[in-house]
Amino acid sequence: QVQLVESGGGLVQPGGSLSLSCAASGIIFSIHTMGWYRQPPGKQRELVAIITSGGTTHYADSVKGRFTISRDNVKNTVYLQMSSLKPEDTAVYYCKANSPFRVESYWGQGTQVTVSS
Repeated sequence: QVQLVESGGGLVQPGGSLSLSCAASGIIFSIHTMGWYRQPPGKQRELVAIITSGGTTHYADSVKGRFTISRDNVKNTVYLQMSSLKPEDTAVYYCKANSPFRVESYWGQGTQVTVSS
């Protein structure tokens, strides 16, 4: 019933830009904290950015100033705008939803982002 579907991944050159989307269904989207995580090859999954139900945002130091997270509660979609991309940004990017007090959490299937010349 609950589904998070990421889209927008692909191949981009260093210094380029890319925008990811995550469409949610089966949850009361507006009360959930939404986040983007990534897992580079051979490394642990890490937090990239989060946005609360009130619109407060937080970013990992490695992406601060380059990435922007936003949400549209009418479309039940969270976005990640990425610019000035670096090879070290290469990873599978995952969308996550947390209900209030983290009673429930859900993950998307992931989308591949590759930064290479």
